[in-house]
Amino acid sequence: MFSRILLIVVLLVGLFILIPDTAFAAAAAGDKIGVIDSQEVITKHPKFEAAMRELQGISRKKEEEARAAAEKEKEEARKAQVIREKRMELAREEQRIMEPIINDAQTAVRAVAKKKGLTIILEKASVYVGGVDITEDVNQEIKIMALRK
Repeated sequence: MFSRILLIVVLLVGLFILIPDTAFAAAAAGDKIGVIDSQEVITKHPKFEAAMRELQGISRKKEEEARAAAEKEKEEARKAQVIREKRMELAREEQRIMEPIINDAQTAVRAVAKKKGLTIILEKASVYVGGVDITEDVNQEIKIMALRK
């Protein structure tokens, strides 16, 4: 179940930085491009470890609830429905827990991009050559934001 949580985290990370279709055309027009390792940013967030512990606990609880509810059901279709419902509940909890972390990362990316005069930020793994790596700057910005809260 932990690998499922990690997969969801990776997918959520991918959602917060979108590569626009016009990125390369814009680069030709003189835009400055930054790159970021979004997975590193998320996993180094000060609240990430606590969020993972909370998700693991919720995951175990939902798994136990699904097993107990499924055991009470006689009909296979109803058992499958109960399990689907528990998985959906878990997905909603994962989104609720990860949303503040992802929002912090987005805010930090925007702040660093503005400070450095970058107009496009791409996922580092998608870029073969070039771009200004702002990963560490974003990590530092998140730490500063956390101190202000």
